[in-house]
Amino acid sequence: QVQLGESGGGSVQAGGSLRLSCAASGYTATRYYMGWFRQALGKQREGVALIDDDGGTSYADSVKGRFTISKDNAKNTLYLQMISLKPEDTAMYYCAGGYVRDSWYSADYPHWGQGTQVTVSS
Repeated sequence: QVQLGESGGGSVQAGGSLRLSCAASGYTATRYYMGWFRQALGKQREGVALIDDDGGTSYADSVKGRFTISKDNAKNTLYLQMISLKPEDTAMYYCAGGYVRDSWYSADYPHWGQGTQVTVSS
């Protein structure tokens, strides 16, 4: 049974930084793709950053240059380093895992964490 668990959210002022972590366990597939999604109040969930099994990364235009996704395979942990945070980054952040490479569609990810809240004040 795959389990994902996020941590590291919090409240920061605009321009601040946070690092989110997602501990993963229970998956056995050699090709397992992960990403970060977020959902602001009243809005649809959107993809933020993806990482391939070979370390290739993709970012939403709104976070390029500010967010960095990475993965520590030895620790089975996914990270999202966020700098220069803006109020519009305020959302619940989720890590997701699945078997479709480079997908921005939530439906392609069968495994989700419980989410961690990020709040950025102006």
